Amino acid sequence: MRLSDADRERLYELLSQHAAAGRITMEELERRVAVAARAQTREEATALLDDLPPLPGQSETPWWRGRAHGEADGPAVDWRPTNERFRDPRTKRIMRVWVDAHGGRHYLNDHPA
Repeated sequence: MRLSDADRERLYELLSQHAAAGRITMEELERRVAVAARAQTREEATALLDDLPPLPGQSETPWWRGRAHGEADGPAVDWRPTNERFRDPRTKRIMRVWVDAHGGRHYLNDHPA
């Protein structure tokens, strides 16, 4: 599956959080960000996080598996829900669109288990 801009941004965010937690050095962060910038598919991006443990509050299921449309684990503090919903064609789940302060769109399962 192609790596979307939202996937890439989430990847940069996760790598930065791992660097802030001391799990990778700044040099390693720069190397991984460069690889992420060149990655074309989600599969290419998986190697960048496979050797790192989940961050606190992060699902055990990696962000790139079992999801479509860049589904997030949960809303960030600055995200606001919209009335827009759609059925994910791959998972068949109803997704709700949330927007952040910069106009970025994020997708959350509207009926989590």
